[in-house]
Amino acid sequence: MEHFDTIVIGGGPAGLMAAGRAAEVGERVLLVEKNDSLGEKLLLAGKRRCSITNAEPDMEVFLSRYGENGAFLREAASRFGPTEAMAFFNKNGIKTKVERGNRVFPHDEPAAAERLKDGAQRILDCLLLYCRKGKVRVLRKSPVRAMKLKNNRIEYIVTGIEELSAGRYILATGGKSYPETGSTGDGYRFAAQAGHTIVEPTPAIVPVRTQESWVKLARNFRLRNIRLTVTVDGRKVAERFGEMDFTNFGLSGPIVMDLGTSVLGWKKEGTVHFVLDMKSALSETDLLSRIELDFEKYSNRQFMDALVDILPRAMIPLFLELSDVPPDKLVEYISPEERQDFAHLLKNVTLTVTDTLGFGHAIVTKGGVSLGEVDPAALRSKLCENLYFAGEILDLNGPAGGFNLQICWSTGYAAGESTERTNLR
Repeated sequence: MEHFDTIVIGGGPAGLMAAGRAAEVGERVLLVEKNDSLGEKLLLAGKRRCSITNAEPDMEVFLSRYGENGAFLREAASRFGPTEAMAFFNKNGIKTKVERGNRVFPHDEPAAAERLKDGAQRILDCLLLYCRKGKVRVLRKSPVRAMKLKNNRIEYIVTGIEELSAGRYILATGGKSYPETGSTGDGYRFAAQAGHTIVEPTPAIVPVRTQESWVKLARNFRLRNIRLTVTVDGRKVAERFGEMDFTNFGLSGPIVMDLGTSVLGWKKEGTVHFVLDMKSALSETDLLSRIELDFEKYSNRQFMDALVDILPRAMIPLFLELSDVPPDKLVEYISPEERQDFAHLLKNVTLTVTDTLGFGHAIVTKGGVSLGEVDPAALRSKLCENLYFAGEILDLNGPAGGFNLQICWSTGYAAGESTERTNLR
């Protein structure tokens, strides 16, 4: 049976960072990956542009973006946070650029602009080189079949073809999002075997399904500067402002997917509605005045032809469907009450959310290994003395915009560099 200082299970961003760092501090490292290739899910990040971190300068604000579990990340992020992540990639030849929302992307000179869309591949190549420099041994197409434990320690693991042992083991198998990339929740089984509590995994950063089928009328149309309010049984629980898309099944886009993380929890409390304000810059009174001006301008036209100044053309069929005003009604005959109702509609487009699109369309996973059972400094299990965790397997997730990859960098780095390794053989 071959023995290593550290065996990292999972070749995604967290596993690669953990393996590279462990090798950098002198360990003999084996990285075990069940897929043919490493980093398959990483290559999908940000539609291949790959927002590697978020450059929010205030650490307290940064940690708050992870919700109530954000405090767990404090120690790891203080050692390898956004600043260190950017410096790491810069040192390894990848320039970075901070864009809207403090999102950080790989950046090239204008002459190499065509490479911008392959930012994810460049980040993966950088991590592979990091591991190669540390002489990390990699086993591909080697799913872990079993884990042998004795006296609160892992003795060895069994892959498809061999038994392998190590002083310590880092579980970096990811969550359950995008299962076609290999993220099928394998690590939860091993963590549970070691005694860990698994907080129920649910899809996060995910599109939502709606009860209303009329969304198809505006499918593939992106709305900007939209205010979206979420209510549960009429009670306001959240609000976002930004971009979203209509789809065949419901809603998608940045602000919707962010809110989609909480949908399953809200549904346990009551009926969930997403309320869209199509004209957030105007009060309903001001909007009514704007409509009056437009209707005066197009007074000799039909209702369906009088909306060109107030709505994008692609959205007009949708609002003709939602409005009680007949499409062919002449504008001059539209009553004050109908005009008021139309202004109210534009400010309160209401959809009933029935579900999310599930793990197959989720960016990350909410839930995982309970944080109370993991040392936040070393990422070491409090229940199994030579087991460590890194990345999405933990019950820790953030919004889109680089926050979730930063979890991988911070926890992978911390798990990889732990100085306790020499005591665990």
